[in-house]
Amino acid sequence: MTQTVHLPAPAPAAGHRPSAARRALRALAILACLPYVSLKVAWVAGSEIGIPAGSVLLEHRRMMVIANSATVVADVLVVVLALLLTQAWGRRFPAWLLALPMWAATGLLAPIMTGYPAQLAVRLLTGDDKAAAPGEPFLDDWVFGVVYSGFILQGLALGSLFVLYARDRWGHLWQGRLGELPAGTSGPGARALAVAGSVVALLPAALHLLWAAGATTGLSARRIAERDADFHVLEAERFGFVLVAVALTLLLVLRRPARLRVRTTLALAWTAPAAVGAWGAYMSLVALLPESDPTKRVPGLVQLSYAGDMITGFLLAACVAAFLRNSTVLRRRSAGA
Repeated sequence: MTQTVHLPAPAPAAGHRPSAARRALRALAILACLPYVSLKVAWVAGSEIGIPAGSVLLEHRRMMVIANSATVVADVLVVVLALLLTQAWGRRFPAWLLALPMWAATGLLAPIMTGYPAQLAVRLLTGDDKAAAPGEPFLDDWVFGVVYSGFILQGLALGSLFVLYARDRWGHLWQGRLGELPAGTSGPGARALAVAGSVVALLPAALHLLWAAGATTGLSARRIAERDADFHVLEAERFGFVLVAVALTLLLVLRRPARLRVRTTLALAWTAPAAVGAWGAYMSLVALLPESDPTKRVPGLVQLSYAGDMITGFLLAACVAAFLRNSTVLRRRSAGA
């Protein structure tokens, strides 16, 4: 029986011009950055637009300037990625150097794209609009609507561009179904990473599920008093991402069920661990920031859940990377044969 070998698509010519759809997505991704960047630049310059009187943000001016400057750089990276994914030179960019920022962008944007609409839906259905004990002022409500809407548009546009780019450059790696993959695509290294990530995931998954269900284990008195519908939605979402990350990575490694499409499994095994790992890393960094008020410090068990998320996401992402590396090696060997 003759086996068909799918080789990567040739690189586009130097004069290659992206399609109208890709140019539109690129423009949308860049324009969606403007509200967030504009607010951050205004805050760095000293403006208090969108920040109510008495906000905790006004208590740490220097830290606010540093944090806002860093996030402006992060949004500039979105613009760079949008250009890279639509230019001919982007096809020659080192794969690992592109994968790292795209993985982080996926992980930071995916929870917002799912969590914010879910919060709005729960508020609409239950009428629970911040019914918990009010906390300290932070930002005006309109800021969240503007910023999160921009993030959602960024995620949709940048995600679509990455899917198109990845299909053109690496689509040959995820054709067919799981049962058709050679055994070498999930070697001992990938299996070990999948098992390790699954074991580490038990703690954060259990904590997120408990907190989503209403338990107060490990939470500070301040956090318990301030819980509302948004809190429970986010904890349920975090539990869901951990569950999907573990399940889909294991399916990818085990190559079962055999009829499941590789591209579907791989897409979810990329997105869910990114959401778990990137947000776990971000929240871990936030929890480590100095805080003089003991009531505002993040409790140890909550910090442990963040660290568990981060380690879980990184281990499962490394498993997916090993899968893709093995797939590339096997394809090249088949092509050489």
